[in-house]
Amino acid sequence: MPEPSLRASASSAPPVYTDLEIGGMTCQNCVRHATEALERVPGVESAQVDLEAGCGRIRWQPGAAADPSALIGAVRRAGYRARAAGELPGSASAWSPLSGWRFNVVFGGLVTGFLILAEWGLGWGHKPWFGGLALVLALPVQILCGARFYAGAWRQLRNIEANMDTLVALGSTTAFVYSAVQWFAGSAGHLYFMEAAAIITLISVGHWLESMASARAASALRALLELAPPRARRIGPDGAETEVDIAALESGDRVALRPGDSVPVDGIVLEGQSAIDESMLTGESLPVEKSEGATLYTGTAVRNGRLVVKVTAAGDATALAHIITVVRRAQKSRAGIQRLGDRISSVFVPAVVLTAAGTALAWGLAPGIVRPIHDALAPWLWHAALPAGPWAAGIILAAAVLIVACPCAMGLATPAAIMAGTNAAARRGILVRDGIALEKCGSISAVVFDKTGTLTQGRIEVADSAFFSPAGLGEAVLKTLAASVARPSQHPLSRALAGLDSGSIAIDGWQEVRGSGIAARWTPLEPGAGPRQVRLGSLAWIEAEGVGIEPARSASDRWRADGATVVGLAVGGKLAALFALQDVLKTGAAEVVRQLEGRGLAVYLLTGDHDQTARAVARQIGIPERRVLAEVRPEQKALEIERLQQQGQRVAFVGDGINDAPALEQADLGIAVSRASDVAREAADLILLRSDVQSIPEALTLAQATLRVIRQNLFWAFFYNAAAVPLAALGFLHPILCAATMGLSDLIVIGNALRLYRHGRPAH
Repeated sequence: MPEPSLRASASSAPPVYTDLEIGGMTCQNCVRHATEALERVPGVESAQVDLEAGCGRIRWQPGAAADPSALIGAVRRAGYRARAAGELPGSASAWSPLSGWRFNVVFGGLVTGFLILAEWGLGWGHKPWFGGLALVLALPVQILCGARFYAGAWRQLRNIEANMDTLVALGSTTAFVYSAVQWFAGSAGHLYFMEAAAIITLISVGHWLESMASARAASALRALLELAPPRARRIGPDGAETEVDIAALESGDRVALRPGDSVPVDGIVLEGQSAIDESMLTGESLPVEKSEGATLYTGTAVRNGRLVVKVTAAGDATALAHIITVVRRAQKSRAGIQRLGDRISSVFVPAVVLTAAGTALAWGLAPGIVRPIHDALAPWLWHAALPAGPWAAGIILAAAVLIVACPCAMGLATPAAIMAGTNAAARRGILVRDGIALEKCGSISAVVFDKTGTLTQGRIEVADSAFFSPAGLGEAVLKTLAASVARPSQHPLSRALAGLDSGSIAIDGWQEVRGSGIAARWTPLEPGAGPRQVRLGSLAWIEAEGVGIEPARSASDRWRADGATVVGLAVGGKLAALFALQDVLKTGAAEVVRQLEGRGLAVYLLTGDHDQTARAVARQIGIPERRVLAEVRPEQKALEIERLQQQGQRVAFVGDGINDAPALEQADLGIAVSRASDVAREAADLILLRSDVQSIPEALTLAQATLRVIRQNLFWAFFYNAAAVPLAALGFLHPILCAATMGLSDLIVIGNALRLYRHGRPAH
């Protein structure tokens, strides 16, 4: 299997990190806002914020001076608390009912459960003494469990902004304060302490479930982070092995690996042989045999045998680190479709507050207008029990509007899908640059393949041969002779012929004739045999040297029609053998073309090769000859892509070489396959770590599925709010039901995104 194509040298200096404790975050939207605030600080390369642990880790750009105060200021301006961390992220203590949202769930759940049982099960709600008990029980829920919402709302208010904390705090407080005033005034009407506690508790349950679902959505990235072991066995000059931290390793060091080890660095095998499991890195399930000279990558696993490896990259310079960087970048990216949700969310909270105020005033001041509307709709919807009294109805229904309209699902719709989709892709050896790349996949109408290294292996092999046996020379002797003559040459055709036979025949007078072939002398071992002139090269050159090639014309014409390069071997002035050399097609190339054509995509072949060779390859894999673009110089590839775009095509270009970078950049969607050069990978939207082109339909399918989930999530979020707000305002949704459905909407959005994981199970 070809090696993954993300290479780097060992970095000269370790990265600089700053750890912060971040408070006041209540959901994944808060995490996104805090992360964006941190990444806007000059000199910051990346930021990771953990909702459950309440912390963040910030990585600074090489050469940038760490400035914790700037980070803290940025987080505070975003509306959250921040201070320098006393310990590193990830060192959280064992499970505790007081950590994260668990306190709200445990304590609030106990109180709310008791109040619901008392009112709805035991009928205590109408007892005069129960109002005081409910007040005493609901007050600590309001203060302790609601503190996170009140603090978040206050911080947003100081920044003249509002978010879902604002709505929850207003809704719950409205119900609680109204009930407290009524109780102290001695009113005999229904009190809403249970509803106030239930609002905070149910929304806390929603956030808790959301945090667990989001943690699952990040599982692939977390698995990648855990692939690299923290320590390695370094071999000293005296051969002794010493365990050291990975950070202590430098390029050129030697490390020892034993069966069962995870490879701690990128490196080259110096000694030993082993089967290496690269499935987590590339998605390929079969182990790969590695021996002296082979490349190893961080995070892969040693199945058997001992290896000695020379370090070429460690830590943040490894291929695994680059993959993690790409996945993180994609997860933090924002698809263009998200701008619609952002624009709506920016005005949504103020609009909801105004709607709630209008609901309270309408029911309080004009119940004769609003109540008939409710009664007229009830037979078509359902009959709901309204609070007694106009102002009681107005205040409680206003609270319901505030709660049900929380826009959390709207903000989660795109990030949750992008996180799940990019993680699922990473598990299959497919890296997605950003959310924009996912969107591009949905509009592609044509796929253009580069030939060499993309549809073909980029490795020339002898596809066929014919032997004419002059002077009684056997096939085995001619193969060994051809291999011996070709072996000293570095030409790609010569390297392929050198692999014909492992044996060797002594030759002298070796001379390479540029653009034509190789001439040499060979003296057979038979007694009395004299030296013979040997020529290995093009038939035109051999014929020009006076060798008759008539016996070879039929086979030569047939092979050339199939796109092969024909090389002849002449011995003693007579044609002895003929070899057909071809760049081998990758497994499944024809099936990939069939799948893409089946989706209605027009598939093209773009290559600098001779037209006859290009057409022969196209015939083998099922690309119509009218879509073959041959003899195209590297600098013209981007112009050919542009020409297709001018014809109205939305073009995906698949390439692997450094000369493909302009075409990858010009294309609407750039796809770089394994072994792609650094420049090509930077220009690509999708990077395929597996070398087989069968990953391409899979990558497009997954990207389109992710885009489909984003649209579904946005539709659900908009539909939910568009339907729920008027229903709540007209009295058809109880505040407790509103709190439950608000949390349910978040779970629906995240759960829908997690469906993408069925696309991300590597085939074993």
